[in-house]
Amino acid sequence: MNKLSIIEKTIEFVKSTLADAEGGHDWWHVYRVWKAAKHIAQFEDVDMFIVELGALLHDIADSKFHDGNEEIGPKKAREFLLLEGLSDEIISHVQNIINNISFKGGKLPQKFKSPELDVIQDADRLDALGAIGIARAFNYGGHKGRTIYNPEITPDLNMSKEQYKKGDAPTLNHFYEKLLLLKDRMNTNTGKKLANERHEFILAYLVQFYKEWDGG
Repeated sequence: MNKLSIIEKTIEFVKSTLADAEGGHDWWHVYRVWKAAKHIAQFEDVDMFIVELGALLHDIADSKFHDGNEEIGPKKAREFLLLEGLSDEIISHVQNIINNISFKGGKLPQKFKSPELDVIQDADRLDALGAIGIARAFNYGGHKGRTIYNPEITPDLNMSKEQYKKGDAPTLNHFYEKLLLLKDRMNTNTGKKLANERHEFILAYLVQFYKEWDGG
């Protein structure tokens, strides 16, 4: 098995599949998660091949762009990896990563755990933080036609998974309903360190946002 060749084919598959994806969930999101996962993995006892495959395929069919269907992503990943002749053990691990990586409101327990998932999940959550996380939040909010901010609509921190998936609140609410919660949900020491820095950036951004909102 030529792992490098498989990674290269996976990159091309993801680029092609996500060619028309929304800007916050496109190939470049996957690229950043892949790079961050490889960085974090250097300090963890993991199978780097699984980390790379899982990172590259983690958003191959995000359920929020497929009417909430959470089965399409793992199915697409399996079909691709089968064509590459990978073992069922590897394919199942990647599918479990895709099935369990998402935030989904942050209240549901994961049904699967592995060191590789921990690394990829941290990398994915890092991309929802900091300057890029802010940009992605507003890009997706614009894509969905949401308002930027409405002080009369307060964040809901007690949403169910289904409420979270179907939410249409102003984009700034998402900062409180997800982004600012991620720092305390990181798995690895490296992920926690990077998340703290990006978390502080969001807090500073919000201070400036509210100042400007009030005309300051």
